[in-house]
Amino acid sequence: MLVLTRKRDESIIIGDDIEIMVVDINANEVRIGISAPRELSVHRKEVYEAILRENIAAKLSLKQPIKLPKLGTQKKD
Repeated sequence: MLVLTRKRDESIIIGDDIEIMVVDINANEVRIGISAPRELSVHRKEVYEAILRENIAAKLSLKQPIKLPKLGTQKKD
């Protein structure tokens, strides 16, 4: 994982098309703005995981939510 320090109104660029800007900083929260191409979906992690669970459940025709492994915890060699 790459960890960067940014201040309010500073950005991070990913590739040629994605910009992440620190919009505001409060005691325990950071507000970020994300500029990305329309064809690229951007979700909060918990929303993304819910979408994945629903898609898998629909594909398997299950009525119960499926527990997913934690994202971003895989170690790379």
